Parts: sequence; C-alpha cells; structure tokens
Amino acid sequence: MGALDQYIDLWQEHSDLIVSNSPDALNRLRPAAASSLIEQGLPSQKDEDYKHTNLEKILSPDYGINIGRVKMRVNPAETFRCDVPRLSTALFLVVNDSFAATVGCREVLPEGVEVMSLASFARNNPEFIEKYYGKLADINNPIVALNTLFCQDGVVIRVRKGVKVEPAVQIVNIFNNSAPLLAARRMLIVMEEDSEAKVLVCDHTQNSDVDFCSLQVIEVFADKGSKLDFYDLEESTQQTSRLSSLWMKQEEGSEVLLDSMTLYNGQTRNEFFSRFAGSHARLKMLGMCIEDETRRLDTVSRISHDVPECTTDELFKYVVDGDAMGAFAGLIYVAEGASKTEAYQSNRNLVGSDTAVMHSKPQLEIYNDDVKCSHGTAIGQLDEKQLFYMMTRGISEDQARLMLKQAFMSDVIDGISLPPLRDRLKLMVERRFAGEKSACSGCQVGCK
Repeated sequence: MGALDQYIDLWQEHSDLIVSNSPDALNRLRPAAASSLIEQGLPSQKDEDYKHTNLEKILSPDYGINIGRVKMRVNPAETFRCDVPRLSTALFLVVNDSFAATVGCREVLPEGVEVMSLASFARNNPEFIEKYYGKLADINNPIVALNTLFCQDGVVIRVRKGVKVEPAVQIVNIFNNSAPLLAARRMLIVMEEDSEAKVLVCDHTQNSDVDFCSLQVIEVFADKGSKLDFYDLEESTQQTSRLSSLWMKQEEGSEVLLDSMTLYNGQTRNEFFSRFAGSHARLKMLGMCIEDETRRLDTVSRISHDVPECTTDELFKYVVDGDAMGAFAGLIYVAEGASKTEAYQSNRNLVGSDTAVMHSKPQLEIYNDDVKCSHGTAIGQLDEKQLFYMMTRGISEDQARLMLKQAFMSDVIDGISLPPLRDRLKLMVERRFAGEKSACSGCQVGCK
C-alpha cells in the first residue's frame, strides 16, 4: 500500500463521519480534493518541483487523524506558553488541529478584529467562508488537496476596513499526543481595505519522541492599502514533519512582510505562492533556517507579477551543517503587461561540513523589458581569513565561528519590525548556534 492509499481509504470509509463533524463551507471542497488525489497521486522525486521532498516517505507512517473530533485530554495551561519578553500579543492556540482561545486574548484586541475557530466561524458566517476558503490555494497541489480533504478546524483572522491592530496576534500551534498524529491545520487571513496587523505563528512540539506531521495551508488576502507583517517560526523536533503551503493575493497599494524562520525541525517543506493583483503593491519576503544533524528543509517560492509597478524583495539564508540538507527554489514571474516591476531575489548559504548538502535554484521569468530585476545565489563556508583575524585578537575558534554565523543571519533578523521579537530571535539564534538541542518549553498559559 502506498502512502496515499491509507488516506484515500480513510476518506472513503469515514467520509460520513468527517462531513457530519464539519460545517458545509468546509465540506463543499472535499470531493474535489479526493478526486485530485486519486487522479494525480503523490508526485515523486522525479518531479522537478519535488526533487528534494519525498512526500511518500513523509506521509507513509501510520499517523492518526482526529476525524471523530475527540476532545483534547491535555490542558496546555499546565505545560506551555510561548515567551517573548516585553512582546504583548493576543495569544491563541491550535492544539494538534483544534482551536483554543487563551484567557483575556480577545479583550486586548480592538473592535473590528476577529480571531476565531475556522469551524465555528464557518458555521456562523458561511457566506464569508465560501467567498474566501479555497479561492487561492490550488486544489491540484497535493498538500492543499490532502489538507482540504481532512481539515476540520483552524484559524480565521479578519481585520475590517481601516482597523489597525495592536497588539500583535500570536497563533501557537502545539503538537501534544502520546501516539503518532497528523494535524490538518488551516488558516485564513483577510485584511480588508486600509487595515493593518502583525501576525506571529509559532510551531511547537511537546513530545520529542513521538512522530507528528503538520499538514498546513494558509490563504492570505491583502486588500487595497492594507499592511500585514506575517512571521512564521518553527521550533519543533526531529520527529516532526511539516508540509506547509501559503497562498497570497495582494491588491493595489498593499504592503506585506513575510518572514519564515526555521530553528528546530525534522523534515520541512515550505511553499509560498504569491500574486500581485493590483499595482503599487510591495512584498518583502525573508527567510532563515539552521539545519544540522539529519534535518531537512525544502523551500519553494513562486511570486507572480501580473500587473505593473509592484515590488518584490526576497532574501533567504541557510546555515547547513552535519548531515543536513537544505534546498531553495524560487521563481519570480513578470507578465507581459507588468511594466515598471522591481523584483530582487537572493539566496545565501553557509555549509559547515563535508556531508551537509545545499541546493539552490533562483529563477526569473520575464516577459517585459521595462523592469528592474535581479537574482543570485551563493554557497560557501566561513571566511578563514576572518576566523584567523578574530583568533589573533584572543577570540577562541568556537566563539569566532559562533559570531560569524550570527552576523551572517543579522540582515534577516534586522528585518523584523517587532523589536521584542527581534531581540528574542537574536538570543534564540545564538543559543541554536551554540548547540542547544531543544526549543523553548516549560512555560505556562491560560486556555479556555
């Protein structure tokens, strides 16, 4: 039996249970998702787009899926909080695949902001969900199709016209279970005209010896004049796999900062698909990852400039050591009518061992002459001259290497517009490079 067969069988045997536990707005796309998976199957590594991600291997374990919506037995209030000092956030949790609001979280948000369970929101606002759910994410994408087939809850963030959100909204995804589990998580972000918000998403795994798989789809609608900062921080375990696919559409004059940070993981594939639908929009995309031991990260980005006078500035940086593997494949597409486009793409990488591997494939596809575009990549090691210079000043070799790696990541970290998060990340990166083996834990929140 192939990896996909177990999920198709699960759907065919228990579709009535899945549908009965879900709102109609989520159920309407399940048949199309099942058809897509049955007709296309899972892409193999012979497919250029999945050359560095073995979906068959990632999805082959016998994960459980909570299709019966069994109530969570663990109280996250006793075990966890995500602690960024001096960063005041409206904190919400997704425990495995179930939404949970923390104590007082909604009271700190201004009027005109809704952060809710996707399932509950879909039952109470079916017209809204049907307008946005599944409208960006391509059902022919295997991650999207599998997520759509089994998704039963997630998060909706809606910021109404003209509303500026303070404090930041923080979503903490937690894995906590005694047996292997797959969580189909969904997030829908709708930024209405002239709205502003900052969203921080953190992934954590509490059981380091249990196999988990995060199957995540995010859809982002940035309406005219809206501003969104979206930070995605992964701090899981080597037993955790993550398949994440983000889809975004930007309208006229919108500004988005998208920052993806992987500090601890097992096997990860992050996909980013973004499209400019209105002129004078801007996208700044930043990414950083630290891979060692046998960790793997495959990043795929596709940015489409379909209209004139939009700007993309993309920078991803990797540090790969041990037996780890990193991969980056980025494409910026400029349509024939997209004049005055400015698009810059860069991938910079440090490889710290003979057994570590880094693959880099930045690309431009341009059908207009009136543009300013560039792309580049670099794969190398720490500068031995810089190491020698620092060591002659009394700095140990280990400390010098640590300092140079921190400096290498500085421009990605400095791009964060939340000072407490920026300061906290500097400390987390320092600890990570110093050899700390686990993400933050042992804290506490209130949950209801």
